[in-house]
Amino acid sequence: MTVRVMLADDHAVVRAGYRFLLDQIGNIQIVGEAEDSDSAYHQYFTHSPDVLVLDLSLPGAGGLAVIRRILARDSNARILVFTMHEEVLYAKRALEAGAKGYISKNSDPEILPQAIERIAKGESYILESIAQQLVLQYATGEGGKHPMLVLTNREFEVFCLATQGLTIHEIAENLHISQKTTANYITHIKRKLGVNTVAELVRLAYLYEVTLD
Repeated sequence: MTVRVMLADDHAVVRAGYRFLLDQIGNIQIVGEAEDSDSAYHQYFTHSPDVLVLDLSLPGAGGLAVIRRILARDSNARILVFTMHEEVLYAKRALEAGAKGYISKNSDPEILPQAIERIAKGESYILESIAQQLVLQYATGEGGKHPMLVLTNREFEVFCLATQGLTIHEIAENLHISQKTTANYITHIKRKLGVNTVAELVRLAYLYEVTLD
């Protein structure tokens, strides 16, 4: 059975590398590509791939928002996150948003086609090292020590965009929500994290290495 795959990554050279790798696999066909959040969302429904291979660091709203938007419209979507972020916090957020798999770009090359084939069959695939961290840090409750875990998934998305320097208007446009809702989110985020300004949010992002750039 041929597995129809769509690639969403903002670097054309990286997508070309994926395509070259996956073209060597006889049963995988690349049916589409996207370079930012909005095109990833719209092209997903244009091509209806069996598996969407998605980077978290997409221009615009980011990969987490893409996962949420796609699954809101297609609850059966099979999304594999393929990213540089190996921190367990990002894996947890992506899986909570509905991704079926999570692997690192630092993985061995054969991991990507293996993960695609597993997810196409309706299974999940999480890189072993990340899965172990999830078990150790979150199944035991230890992960609750990370301050970002007090944020909801939507608040975490707003946090990431705000700490990239986006205005309320820009965040609202990227996430397709109103400016009033965005401002409310930022107020709640500041309260939860115990800060008063966006500059302090940026400092927290730097301190805890939280960024989707």
